[in-house]
Amino acid sequence: MKFEIKNRWSDKVIVEAEAETLEDVVINNKASLRKASLQEADLRKANLQGANLRKADLRKADLRKANLWEANLWEANLWEANLQGVYLCGADLWRADLRGANLRGANLQGADLQGANLRGAIIRPNQVNDLLVALGVIIKK
Repeated sequence: MKFEIKNRWSDKVIVEAEAETLEDVVINNKASLRKASLQEADLRKANLQGANLRKADLRKADLRKANLWEANLWEANLWEANLQGVYLCGADLWRADLRGANLRGANLQGADLQGANLRGAIIRPNQVNDLLVALGVIIKK
């Protein structure tokens, strides 16, 4: 299958590759998805470990159970994205827009969410401590 990853503003092709999955394109071609337009994309179970998704548009994207370990999501737009069960350990979500995002079951250990907008985000009660730490809050017991 032929994949093209384009800049969302200029429509310029950033990466063009023949692969079976988007995962193969990103990992095998070391593609940068910086500023990529991935609105409503189906990225369930995608391995995007270490991917550069800085300023990517992932509004309403389905990322359930995706691996975003140490991914760069600086200022990414994840408005109403489905992030259930996503592995975000060590991910950088500085100033990311997570309004209305579903983060139930997401692993946030070591993630940096400083400056992120989490208004209306959905989490489980057992995720509160990890979320507070990711936001830079110091918890003393």
